[in-house]
Amino acid sequence: MDDVKDSNGTPLHEGDNVTLIKDLKVKGANVTLKRGTLIKGIHLTDNEDEIEGRHEKVKGLVLRTEFLKKA
Repeated sequence: MDDVKDSNGTPLHEGDNVTLIKDLKVKGANVTLKRGTLIKGIHLTDNEDEIEGRHEKVKGLVLRTEFLKKA
């Protein structure tokens, strides 16, 4: 599972903090997470293109790694 990389190719690991590199609309939550938002303590999934994270406005957030950079 060490194949998980952010948008810059930097390896991501369980518990890392990441930052959004673009504004993302969250489906079903009617919330837009702004560029630069910090997502703390990520959880790696079985899909190397996605991570799970938590944000105060959204629980169970799944994000694509192409929109993230390691903080």
